[in-house]
Formats: sequence, C-alpha cells, structure tokens
Amino acid sequence: MTDADGSLITADAVNEMVRTSFPGSPNRCTGLGDGWATARSDVRPESIRPGGFISGPTQFGLADSVLWYLVFTAIGRIEPMALTSELSIRFLRPAQGSTIHAKAVIESVGSRTIVGSVTVWTDDETRPTSVAQGSYVLPR
Repeated sequence: MTDADGSLITADAVNEMVRTSFPGSPNRCTGLGDGWATARSDVRPESIRPGGFISGPTQFGLADSVLWYLVFTAIGRIEPMALTSELSIRFLRPAQGSTIHAKAVIESVGSRTIVGSVTVWTDDETRPTSVAQGSYVLPR
C-alpha cells in the first residue's frame, strides 16, 4: 500500500510514527491491507484485574488504536490528526492471556468520517473477547 507520494504505508512506518509521537502507547500495528488493519499489545501488569483478567480499558485502547491504523488504509496516508469521533465496545467474555490482538475492518468511508468494526482476542485464541465499532473524523 502506498501513499500519494509513492511511499509505502507499512506497519513499521505506522509504529515508527507512534513511537515518535506517542511514546507511551503499548499498542503496535501488525498488518495493514485494503480495508483492514491488525494490532497487538503485550499485556502489562497494571492492565490485569482480579482473577487475572485483562482490563476493559486495555481492550478499548487497542480497539481504538487499530481503528486509527485502519483510517490510514482508507485515506492512503499516515494521519496522526485523525481523531476518534465515537467508539463503543461490547465485552463478550473474560480476557486472559499475555497478549491481546485486534483486527479492524472498514464499514463505511465518507468524505470526513470513516466507520470500522473491531474484533479483539487474546493470545492464539480465535474466540473474541470483545467487539467494537467506531468512527474517526479526518482533519480539514
């Protein structure tokens, strides 16, 4: 995937921008394609709740990040100023594990708003722990 200047939009390029602009983010882009993006996060000790469950805010944060990466695939460039407009999440079952993963897919692309859906799971599980849907607004 390339941007308007012919530069490749890669997971490495996204991760470099995140490391530079948002150095505290634990989330990493793992893949980008036509209408999809994937991400992962190694679970930090402060993200674990009683019972060994990964916190809801940790899953929410990964869902938000992967939607942001998805926006880049829709607009053809890495755009740090694309902003969350709305995001809702449904927790389906307890999340346990050392790594959480997420995949976002595009539902709709408008002139200023992009809507996507996200599935979140842990480790090598295939059953989702949560699902989310949200929208991003593009800068003028």
